[in-house]
Amino acid sequence: MGAGSRFVRALIGETIELPADMICRYPDLAHAKYRRGGLPVRVGGWTLGTSTAAAITLWGTVFVAPATVLDAELLLHELRHVHQFLEDKAFPVSYLWQSIRYGYARNAYEVDARRYSASRLGTGDKDL
Repeated sequence: MGAGSRFVRALIGETIELPADMICRYPDLAHAKYRRGGLPVRVGGWTLGTSTAAAITLWGTVFVAPATVLDAELLLHELRHVHQFLEDKAFPVSYLWQSIRYGYARNAYEVDARRYSASRLGTGDKDL
């Protein structure tokens, strides 16, 4: 692998496919693209005070940290962020404003994504 390929992989990660049984159970997960690694998960982690975020969504792509297990709860949460990007062109700015004003956990978009994931998994509103 050349230096250019390593640089691109470090920047945008590598394309990954979700397990077939997960797509079968949650077919809407197929509406996003998935990448493992890359700069987005590192930047997301830095904003949270860690070395990496478990996952971060940018438009229609979910970036998953290298050590993160492909878990339906997390991926459905991130899928909701894909929907949020599609629903509102100002979503990235609104998301940042919500995070600054209320903090990550109380950001309305994060609350919405947790509710979406919980509803799809049938786990209710616990810990929202």
